[in-house]
This record gives sequence, C-alpha cells and structure tokens, in this order.
Amino acid sequence: MLARLQRFLDRLDGGGGSATAPRDELATAAAVLLVKAAALDGGVDDRERAVAADRLVERFGVPRDEIDRVMAEAAHAAEESVDLYGFTRVLKDRLDHDGRLMLMEALWEVVYADGTLHDYEAQLMRRLAGLLYVGDRDSGIARKQALAKLGLDEAGSSD
Repeated sequence: MLARLQRFLDRLDGGGGSATAPRDELATAAAVLLVKAAALDGGVDDRERAVAADRLVERFGVPRDEIDRVMAEAAHAAEESVDLYGFTRVLKDRLDHDGRLMLMEALWEVVYADGTLHDYEAQLMRRLAGLLYVGDRDSGIARKQALAKLGLDEAGSSD
C-alpha cells in the first residue's frame, strides 16, 4: 500500500491523469482529507477517528480489516503534503456532484465528531468546498445533515 500511495503522490506532483486512477486512489484521497480534518484541532481523538474510518468503509469501500493501515498512510501523506489541491482534484474529477456532497457531509461529521467546530476546521471546510466545487448552500446542507446524524444541535456545536 505504501508503494501505491507513493505512485499516487508522484502522479499528483507530475499532473498525471487522475481520471484513470484506480478506485483505491480515490479512497486514499478521501482518507487524506478526512484525516487532515480530524487532526486540525490539535489531535485525532477516538470519536473523530471512528467517524473517519466508518465513512471510508461505508462510502469509499475500504475493507474494515485494512482501515488502520489506510488511516496511518493517509496521516503520513497529510503530514508530507504541502497542499490539498492534488487530493481534491482527484476527488473533484472522479466524483459527481452528489458524491462530492456526500464527501462534504463526511468531512463535516469528522470535524464535529468531538462536538465542537474549531476555527481551523471551519477554515479547512471553506477551502475544501471551493476546491471540490461545492457551493456554500450545498456545504451548509451537508453540515446540517452531519449535525443531525451526530445528534448535535446547531446552536451548541461551535466555539
């Protein structure tokens, strides 16, 4: 998997054809964003990790027995990467609008998993919405759906 991740990162750096990337590279790109979102508030707690893992299994077909490895590799890739453009480009190019909305909802679930939206997380979500070509209104809808899934009310869910 490390070799596959390195080929993926090399292709991103070289501007290679993401439209022909295998499905696992799509899951890898999503995993990197989910891990990045989970870590922005200073660390990844068990709730954030569990939500990210569940979304990777449910929505991106990552086998449950590989989730620890995928999450660790995604964390390494997120630390090594200086920007998010390459990862979001793969997702934008390979997911239709509904798929990008589903990803935004999963990202909102991860950032709210600890019950609080931190400033860095809010900033990341705005950046990702733009990079994924998801409008403010649609991102807001995804946010509300994530809050409902987590059983949080909107008024008490941010700093």
